[in-house]
Amino acid sequence: MINLQKYRFVCTLTFGDVYGQIIVWLITITLSLASALALMGARRPVYALATVGLVVLLSLPFLLFAFVTTLINHIELSVVEPGTEMEPIPGNVSQQQPVTS
Repeated sequence: MINLQKYRFVCTLTFGDVYGQIIVWLITITLSLASALALMGARRPVYALATVGLVVLLSLPFLLFAFVTTLINHIELSVVEPGTEMEPIPGNVSQQQPVTS
């Protein structure tokens, strides 16, 4: 006989989990723009644009890697016992509890 099991797939990621990553990236972009403004004042607009482009180009892969690995670390997959149904807890989409009749 085929043993079919049901699985519960839940993502427990919250904004607080990626908040630090976002702040670090915003600081990086701000410093990049500040250096670009400094180079603009030195009459080197080509270097200024290249600096901003290079910082954004080099920092985006690291930001995406950090987001994806954080997301993967917050995915839960668990077996649901046969005969129990799962329903969402009101007000919290990421948590589920067994139905009691």
